[in-house]
Amino acid sequence: MATTEQRPAALRGRTIALPETRELDRLAGILEEEGATTWRCPLVAILDAPEPGPVDRWLEELVTRGFDDVILLTGEGLRRLLARARVIGCEPAAIEALGRARKITRGPKPARALHEVQLRSDLPAAPPTSQGVMATLAAEPLAGRRIGLQLYGSEPNHPLVRFLEDRGATVRTVAPYIYAPASDEERVIQLVGRLGDGGVDVIAFTSASQVDRLFAVARDRGLEPALQQGLSRAKVAAIGPIVTAALRDRGVSVDIVTEQPFVIKRMTAASAAALAPSPALD
Repeated sequence: MATTEQRPAALRGRTIALPETRELDRLAGILEEEGATTWRCPLVAILDAPEPGPVDRWLEELVTRGFDDVILLTGEGLRRLLARARVIGCEPAAIEALGRARKITRGPKPARALHEVQLRSDLPAAPPTSQGVMATLAAEPLAGRRIGLQLYGSEPNHPLVRFLEDRGATVRTVAPYIYAPASDEERVIQLVGRLGDGGVDVIAFTSASQVDRLFAVARDRGLEPALQQGLSRAKVAAIGPIVTAALRDRGVSVDIVTEQPFVIKRMTAASAAALAPSPALD
């Protein structure tokens, strides 16, 4: 009986540094299946908002008065809102209220989170950034509309709020989660050292908060020049335009950018393509 030849592992012999936290095991597993060695350094943890009162009040307003529009910047934010609604006993009502509102999403993650509760995005932002949200809403009449805005972490996103208010909308923001340090600083210092020593082929960023933490630790320890040098030696991968912008704003050249949809498997494929040896010339 004929046997199928096993496909060669595309990343065999390569070391990939992973600052990811929430989906670390999944991302590492996908890369290791392709033959990579992964070096884990989770940089940020995602925690519920330390003070639930503002989240509860936003949910109460959603359920009792409703919003004309709900802008969802992250899937994590929607999941945490609904988890809190479950705790305070209003999850079915919150989902029903979301169903009545026009839902504007920034990227595929909040759209997937909506799909998990049998809802869909009404206006996906293109591109999936805050600027993309503004561009998507630029031609929409917003005067007099009540808008619920779920924020990215605790970032107040003043430009988006000003845009909505200048168009005559009333905006209610909610921050259902925060970012906190994950790895201790010594682990982060080890990552900087590995980058500088050439011990990392690729470092794969999946959120802008990872970039923020890495540079904050390096700055506090006087290692920012070493970090910049290390990032110039390794190939830098970024998933989506927001992460790419966070790196480029710090002068980092991004070598591997995922195409839409911005998902982990596409980052793996892009990394394999970037690291593939050049074909021999005849």
